[in-house]
Amino acid sequence: MKYPGGFTKKGNSQVNYANRGMNFEADINITNDYYRDMDIAVIYKKPTPITINKVDYKSRVDAVIKEAHFNTPSTTDYNGIYKGKYIDFEAKETKLNYFPLSNIHQHQIEHLKKIIKHGGIGFILVNFKNLDKIYLLEGTKLFSFIESNERKSIPLEYFEKFGYLIKPKFNPRIDYLNIIDSIYFGGMV
Repeated sequence: MKYPGGFTKKGNSQVNYANRGMNFEADINITNDYYRDMDIAVIYKKPTPITINKVDYKSRVDAVIKEAHFNTPSTTDYNGIYKGKYIDFEAKETKLNYFPLSNIHQHQIEHLKKIIKHGGIGFILVNFKNLDKIYLLEGTKLFSFIESNERKSIPLEYFEKFGYLIKPKFNPRIDYLNIIDSIYFGGMV
């Protein structure tokens, strides 16, 4: 039997999470749709800034982009507003038991620093795909690690100690605002 969110159950066998990591961005988008539909927050995925160089016009309604290039490096994946606070975050995945810092670019880190400096909420969501664990790590904790370590990756233990585990559920799928409530608005996790 197929359950919502890609879970599968056959007879008395265990739940299969095999495709959950592949759908991380889709799950975040569905979560954001839920937040908007329920009038909880207005958060969107930012489009990647590109310039189209070449298009194949097969018909008026069936144009295909053949060549394009990035205008500028994109900042982060998502932004919006929640309870009067600007939110900006990056979503990343890793198949490893650590998060390689090469997965997040320096311009993204600088962008998150500016968001926090100006009173916004900045963080990263990291899906440890093979461990079926998703963590929210506040931008300040990310910066602290980078500034005080020479490591080229953040170990899972750091996320376990300083991050917040998000347990996926039906709706909203990846409820990161529950954690934001706890950190910034005195709510319960």
